[in-house]
Order: sequence, then C-alpha cells, then structure tokens
Amino acid sequence: MNLNEFMDVNKQKRLDELFDFLRIPSVSAKSEHKKDVLACAEWLSKHLNGIGIESKIMPTGGHPVVYAEKMVSPNKLTILYYGHYDVQPPEPLELWKTAPFEPLIEDGYIIARGATDDKGQLWTHVKALEAYTATGRDLPVNVKLLIEGEEEAGSENLERFIRENADLLKADIIVVSDSGQFGKDKPAVTYGLRGLAFVEVKITGPNRDLHSGSFGGSIANPINVLGRIIGALHDENGKIAIDGFYDDVKPLTDWEKKQFAALPFDKNEYLAKTGSKGLFGESGYSVLEQIWGRPTLDVNGITGGYQGEGAKTIIPSWATCKITMRLVADQDPLDICDKAEKYIRKICPDYVSCEVTKHGGARGVVVPTEGPWLEAAGRAIKTGFGIDPVFVKEGGSIPVVGTFKEVLGLDTLLLGWGQSDDNAHSPNERFALKDFERGCYASLALIDELSKVKV
Repeated sequence: MNLNEFMDVNKQKRLDELFDFLRIPSVSAKSEHKKDVLACAEWLSKHLNGIGIESKIMPTGGHPVVYAEKMVSPNKLTILYYGHYDVQPPEPLELWKTAPFEPLIEDGYIIARGATDDKGQLWTHVKALEAYTATGRDLPVNVKLLIEGEEEAGSENLERFIRENADLLKADIIVVSDSGQFGKDKPAVTYGLRGLAFVEVKITGPNRDLHSGSFGGSIANPINVLGRIIGALHDENGKIAIDGFYDDVKPLTDWEKKQFAALPFDKNEYLAKTGSKGLFGESGYSVLEQIWGRPTLDVNGITGGYQGEGAKTIIPSWATCKITMRLVADQDPLDICDKAEKYIRKICPDYVSCEVTKHGGARGVVVPTEGPWLEAAGRAIKTGFGIDPVFVKEGGSIPVVGTFKEVLGLDTLLLGWGQSDDNAHSPNERFALKDFERGCYASLALIDELSKVKV
C-alpha cells in the first residue's frame, strides 16, 4: 500500500481519532481544567508513541509540553513542527449548536472547540507522519514535534522552554499550521506576521474623587486629559504621531503591492463581516496593505470615573487606558514602548501625573519569499488542494515564530488550512471536512517536498 492509498482507506479512522482528541476539554486558561489539560497531553503523547514517533511529556512552569521526534539520519533535513493542544474557553455555552466538546459533522463542517484552532490543523501533520510509519516506509526527513499546552493562555512558559532546550530543538525549518487560507478554495502561504507592543497609561489628578460643582473648572479632569492624549496619538490621516515610530518601517516592495492587489478582495464583503459603516485607516494604502504591511496603534479599553446607574457628578481621581501597537518587521517592541512613553509624557500637561507601564511584546516576522522553502510548500499545497497557493501576510501575531527566529535562528512556514469564518475563539468553532482532508494530503506532500531541499 502506498502513502496516498493509506490516507484514502484511513479517512474515517483519522476522523474518529480527531473526535477523541476534540472531546478532551483542554482549556488552559481555567484552573478547573488543569487535570483535563494534563490528560490531553498524556493522550497525545501516547498516540504519538503508538504511531512510532517517540514522545514524552516535558514539564514547564505551567502546563506541560508534548515533545516527540523520529530521527532517521544525521544526513537528512530536520523539520520541527509546532502546534498546541490547548483550546479556548467555550463560553457562552448557550450559543453552541452542540456541546462544545462533543464534536459533530453538520453541513460539511466539523463543529467543536479546537476543531480548527489548533487540534484539527495539528492532526493533519500527525496523520501524514503516520502514513510513513504505518506503511513501513522510512521518513525522508528527521522530524521533531513541539506541542504546547498554554498557547491560548499566553504561552507564558514557552519562550523559557525553547531557550532551555535549544539544542534539543535544533532543526532546519519549522512548520506551523495555526492560521488560515485567504478565502474559500484560496490556500495560502503566510510569509509575514505583525509583532506587538503593549503599554498602559494612567493619568491621576486629585487624590480622591471631587464634587464637580465645587471644584469643576479649577481642577483638571483626568478622563478629559486622557481623552486629549489619546486623540493626539494619530494625525488626521490616520498616521501614528509618536516621534520616531516609523524609523525602522520598511516600505512595501513592488512585488508585495502587486501580490496584494491581485487578490480577490471585496471591500463590501469585508465591511459586511465587521458591521462597520465605512473604512478608515492610514491614508495612501489599500486595506490589505494597512493590515498586513503597516504598523498600527489601538486603544483597547478605557477605565475611570463613575459608570454605574444614574448620575454621579464628580471629577474622578484617575483614568487609565490600555494601548496595543501592531508592529512590522524590524520594529523592536521595547524600543516602540520607550518611544510611546516618551511621547505620551511630552504631551501630557504638568497639572496631572502620568504613569506609563510598558509590557514589551513580540517582534514581527517575515520569511523570505524567494527560495526553496516556500517553493516546496507551494508545491505541497497544490498537491493537496489542487490549486496554487497565494502569498499573504497576517495582521495578527504569533509570538513563538519570533522566538524561533531569535533563539533557534530558523524561519517558519505558516501553512493554514482553516478559514476566517471558522469561528476560532467563538461559539460553534468549525473546520470544513473538505479543508481537513485537503490539509492531510498537503501535509503528506510537504514531507516529500521538503526532503528535496538542499541545506
């Protein structure tokens, strides 16, 4: 039996196994599920051992990592697969069509928490590896798997784990499937991710809330001051006003502009998804250029004063806001946090106190678009999906990709099989059965295509 025949005859078996995987409520963010997260790690490790990939559970300061490997020859290329076995909390439960950890198939979709983020996508690679071991064929590559249990809770312990186990994780290329296609029947290779920087701002005026009749007009209102500061973070064209913010931002290449412009982007469909009345962003750039190739700054929340029922006529003592900045490649999150603090302090009036708390963040990442890795990935995707992939960037962040580059010196292939409407992190998370199957065959082809790359 050849590899594709094995995949063909085991379609139902791998789906049944995925359902077993999905039934484990491995919610990393909730302490009440600590035993479930461990049980999921144990189940996964046992399964990997059972298909001939030597696996062990490795402790961290929180939920454990499942590490597995099959080393065929020191002369062969080594692939490091990354994924996560933990999932988001399922609430609100009343909005689910089914119990979130009782998977079902409806209208061609697998519906369950973790279906696409990330158990279903991870499973495509596990089953591709099994095709080799189950048919008695030697893998044409060495493989390592790093599967964490804290991705949905912030990956608090992952960077330390990678740094402490850098020798164990040595490889030639990293493969991650935790993203999506560009659209229906539009598979994609993601070659860039934005980074992230995070600060909090607190403006303090009087030492307590004051009566607005007795003191209003003579004592500054911290909410008013904070509002003016927030308003001064952008200019009228949507450009970020922080001094030096764009110093390390490289312009989009002509190749990128052509790639983005050729994609079938529908502005009206995009707006319909958001419910917004119109578009707004940095002028001079298309929507895809704005979200894939330009940095941003957003206020995520504001707190201060009285917000209960009815009126309370006060000048509040303080007001705070949380600000995140999406960064492009070459921007340093620590440097950006410093520049944000300096600018905010500069524009803050001296009749209030200003406190800026800097939380750092993650660097943006770009994988070279010319070279054997992406070419191999493109061929594998065409084998699995029957369609040439498009090359896209992602506006969000996957911090571990930056860590892999910094610590291990490795690029990452971001090959997502899901769709933007798969309801990841939402009720009724789903994964099209068609996309799951095509992902399995693309994952199988990827092993062969990467084995041909000369390093």
